[in-house]
Amino acid sequence: MSTIRQQKVAALLQKELGTFFQRESVTYFGGSMITVTVVRMSPDLAMAKVYISIYGGPPREEVFRFIVSQTKEIRYKIGQETGKQLRVVPELAFYLDDSINYAQEIDRLLKK
Repeated sequence: MSTIRQQKVAALLQKELGTFFQRESVTYFGGSMITVTVVRMSPDLAMAKVYISIYGGPPREEVFRFIVSQTKEIRYKIGQETGKQLRVVPELAFYLDDSINYAQEIDRLLKK
């Protein structure tokens, strides 16, 4: 169970990361649409697990590998955006979220 502070920081990071991916998608990610589905914070607020879904553009695995390779740069830019709201930006760990694709596949199979 997460505390109110964890929930607030997670919501702030989800909003800022979503805005970042929307703003930078053409420049860095080949026009892929990247959605931040969930952000989970560690109890000490030092680590954030960020679950993302990737649609369109280059293959998902390539885009995901690029995002993981640019984690420090993304963290720095998020720090610039949230400078007045967060004292320390947590370490970011990105995970590919396949739940939406899985749900679409099951829906497609049920329609047959």
